Amino acid sequence: MDFAVTQLDSSDWQRGRAVRLRALAESPAAFGSVLGVEQRLDDSVWPQRVTPVEAATFVAVSDSGEDVGLIVGAPDDDDAGLFSMGVASAARQSGVGGRLVEVIIAWATASGHHRILLEVGEENAAAIALYANCGFEPTGKSGSLPPPRDHTTEHQRALVLSRPNAVL
Repeated sequence: MDFAVTQLDSSDWQRGRAVRLRALAESPAAFGSVLGVEQRLDDSVWPQRVTPVEAATFVAVSDSGEDVGLIVGAPDDDDAGLFSMGVASAARQSGVGGRLVEVIIAWATASGHHRILLEVGEENAAAIALYANCGFEPTGKSGSLPPPRDHTTEHQRALVLSRPNAVL
């Protein structure tokens, strides 16, 4: 599959909403929110959800013009966070996920972050493999998704982008 990656801005909120809702429908156990809740959000909320302050939302677009993936990077304390990663089921195993992660790594590096953190459900083997292939390693921290999926355990993974100079 050929695809390009583009960054969304607030005028693209309908695209961002559509990709996010499709991801929630296709992989409901992989996200901290649920489809029904996000479907009921007022349209006025979506421009800020798609392009929150200091964050970046990217979509993968197939050669036929369909949005087939979404990823969000945002500051997370001193680090960067990788949030809302989703790839359409028809585009999985095509390189879209890896390319989206590469884009977030480039964004975080350009933004001056030294590390990217993410949380992934322990039962999401495909996502764990993707993140491991991109260099993300477990930090040893774990938690659970919010209700109603609080029975799902997530673990944190990190990718070190650069190390500050050591003091000699």
